Amino acid sequence: MTHRQPPIPKSVNSHRKSGIHSSLGVIHNPLKTVTHVLLPAVALSFAAGGISPSWAQRLPSHSDGLSASGTAQPEDQLTPSDAAPPPLTQDHTPQGAVHISPEAGATNSLGTSGKDAGGNAAPQTQQKWIKRGQYVAAAADCAACHTVKESAPYAGGYAFELPIGTLYASNITPDKTHGIGAWTEAQFIRAIREGIRPDGASLYPAMPYPSYARMTETDLHALYVYFMQAVKPVAQPVQANDIPWPLSMRFPLTVWRWMFAPSPQNARQATQRPFADAQLARGAYLVEGPGHCGACHTERGIAMQEKALTAENGAAYLAGGKAVDGWTPPSLRAEPLTGLGAWSVADITTFLKTGRNQRGSAFGNMDSAVHHGTQYLTEADLTAMARYLKSLPAAQPHQATWQPDAAATKALRSGGPLTQGQRLYLDNCAACHRSNGAGYPSVFPPLANNPVVVNPATDSVIHIILEGSTVHGTQDAPSAFTMPGFAGRLTDEQIASVASFIRHAWGNQASVVTDVDVRHMRARLSPAKTQTAPPSPALPPEKQAPLPTPHVRPESENGAEPPAAQSPQQAPSPHVGTSETTHSGPTGPE
Repeated sequence: MTHRQPPIPKSVNSHRKSGIHSSLGVIHNPLKTVTHVLLPAVALSFAAGGISPSWAQRLPSHSDGLSASGTAQPEDQLTPSDAAPPPLTQDHTPQGAVHISPEAGATNSLGTSGKDAGGNAAPQTQQKWIKRGQYVAAAADCAACHTVKESAPYAGGYAFELPIGTLYASNITPDKTHGIGAWTEAQFIRAIREGIRPDGASLYPAMPYPSYARMTETDLHALYVYFMQAVKPVAQPVQANDIPWPLSMRFPLTVWRWMFAPSPQNARQATQRPFADAQLARGAYLVEGPGHCGACHTERGIAMQEKALTAENGAAYLAGGKAVDGWTPPSLRAEPLTGLGAWSVADITTFLKTGRNQRGSAFGNMDSAVHHGTQYLTEADLTAMARYLKSLPAAQPHQATWQPDAAATKALRSGGPLTQGQRLYLDNCAACHRSNGAGYPSVFPPLANNPVVVNPATDSVIHIILEGSTVHGTQDAPSAFTMPGFAGRLTDEQIASVASFIRHAWGNQASVVTDVDVRHMRARLSPAKTQTAPPSPALPPEKQAPLPTPHVRPESENGAEPPAAQSPQQAPSPHVGTSETTHSGPTGPE
């Protein structure tokens, strides 16, 4: 599981931000981008009545709290009654499956309706709504795109390199000048669900509003309360987007929304489809909605739309995305080699909680997703997500299973003549990943039977060899481990040789890597484009302050809140209690 992909990242005020959860690299030929991306989208919109009546019903309007001019109105009063959730439904379909709202599966966090499955009542005080909203922000991974290292939480500034130019994450703190402090709740919800700013302009689909359209009223109300009442305002302007004209024009985005973004009503109905049990319903809501996993792990079409928004839309959903920031998000479906077919529910849950398990470690944008988001979710919610992912059949049902092959291990241990790739692996990689490719699970990941290693796309393997990666500490796994980059130590040919060996050893059967592949990746990467999550918490959860630090008084009442250990946490200074192991690549077989 890597994180973000040629999709586009998220943003609420994509007036300054947007972008894929990583970069596709800047295209230096705007005309090519117009002809290959912008014009097809516009042309499709005018194709002989190509917009169906259901789409036509979603034409922009100035309802939902907006004035006719699109200007912001005074802030809404924040009362729990503003988000009174709909009654829980359990209608039986003709097939006998129970039609359960995602809210029914809530266990003390998102989307409760009346009382959740654990018997906990919905928030009744402002403080409890704030804690609920803080949990929703973690589930929606807001901080990963709107927080940069050495900056205030949610103050924006994260750069996304896209084919159309560079987009910068917006400031979503409640500052009234540079942030969203002047937004009403209706405007806030409309931006998140429909991708429309208070002034009526469309947001870039870097903001995953096609996924957020599925979020419940309760979750969105809690999120608004949290941002407006608990997040510290930061008067920090964000750098203007660097997108050349005519690509900077926003009117085609309106056409894009009509064609590819579902209405909130249709989106909620799709995610509330019948499931075998409440836990699967809950997992579908979290994965398809706030978690917006498809934004990275689903391939995009010519107009940068996700080819499928839910599992009901076909096998393309979560079948793997295209590269973003030089990382290719793998399939989250049941392929035995390149997906999660060999992973158990416990494997997935552990990965989402700690960023590591017996089968691999998070890196790239997935490390940020764990660091800012999934590590703070409850065990019940993580299990629900894992069960839902395991319910998805393979997009490539005839993919062969991995078969171990000891030939590479014997060659590395023989002391005899070695190929260039074998020698480079022994000198630079084997001390951590071992001569049998098994690594030291949960510390140094295995390379044998690793879905990322055998992915048809070579970019993730090349990227991590060139620049290295750090598995940041989490609440349940506070130690951080860093793999160094080898860009300054190995030539393009040498990296191609060792990468090809890894992709074809121990039973791995993947294509070779060429020096041309490495040269292209090396040219795309630069310090300016390499952004990582800040250091993770190292102190015990009970000694940490909430992240982002909410400016509220301690809660004195008992309520149905996520456990303290599951609340987002403030990362301490990297000089305090940080445990990080860095390996410099010693030689040796084991």
